[in-house]
Amino acid sequence: MAALAGLLLLAGGCAEEPLPQRQVRSDDCLQTVQLDQLTEQIRRCDAVVAAFPTNPGPLNDRYLLHSLAGNEAAACADINRAAALARSKPPASLDPQLRTDLNLRQQLCREGGGKGMGTGKGMGAN
Repeated sequence: MAALAGLLLLAGGCAEEPLPQRQVRSDDCLQTVQLDQLTEQIRRCDAVVAAFPTNPGPLNDRYLLHSLAGNEAAACADINRAAALARSKPPASLDPQLRTDLNLRQQLCREGGGKGMGTGKGMGAN
């Protein structure tokens, strides 16, 4: 009887344990971009940006999502913040492609207030 009670106790304890959740990664913003779900993807990316407040990469990615959604002001705010974070880091510590993306996208924001932004990672004006 004691063995049965112990087994039930163990089984009950296991059922109440929450399932482990996957850790948020800095590159999660653009894992699967679906144009019909941009609002939800921006919300998910907001969590990635919050989880990596000193990393310019998620802000660069969220720029693209805001750009696709037609929100140039938010896109440019993200890219300006990302560029400021990048300037605070040692040059060798930042991926050269990210640095290029930031420079090109900031230039697009300055020139057109965000209009006509490139829509691919690493792409500039068309």
